[in-house]
Amino acid sequence: MKFLKYLAGVVLLVVIVGLFLPATTHIEREVLIQAPPQVVFGYINDYRKFNQWSPWFKRDPEAKYEYSGPASGVGSKMRWESEHREVGSGSQEIVESKPYRLIKVLLDFGTQGQSESSWELTAIESATRVVWSLNMTHGWDLLGRIFGLMMDAMIGPDYEAGLENLKQLAEADVAG
Repeated sequence: MKFLKYLAGVVLLVVIVGLFLPATTHIEREVLIQAPPQVVFGYINDYRKFNQWSPWFKRDPEAKYEYSGPASGVGSKMRWESEHREVGSGSQEIVESKPYRLIKVLLDFGTQGQSESSWELTAIESATRVVWSLNMTHGWDLLGRIFGLMMDAMIGPDYEAGLENLKQLAEADVAG
């Protein structure tokens, strides 16, 4: 009986806390790349180049990838399957592509839900400022709201690593 009261208390606490937490999560990282936007955009807008700089590819080079739709831009889609818990399985599709300025992607993680990711590119003299962001909507998913509090600490370092990989790749491309 004590266990049931304890369990009910924990559930009630999760509900109360969850109701007061934000229904959305936003994560954002940025980098300045010494390369023109055209070069940087080419690496982000084409999924066949994604694993050249993706932080998750290094975690599981044995993951399976499938590409569909156009080679790049709106409608380009990538699916992946991995047994590695930090890579998992899912898909992403480019839903908006404005050359050299913006790429928006719909991420689908199956039962774990969907989210939106984007890259904003801004030319700064001969360099490009890249802002990579992730937006998640939790709605009334109270556990999702609680989990959302930890997302920056979980995903932020991956975004930083990916941006650093992208920076090295694009700058090396320009250097010839």
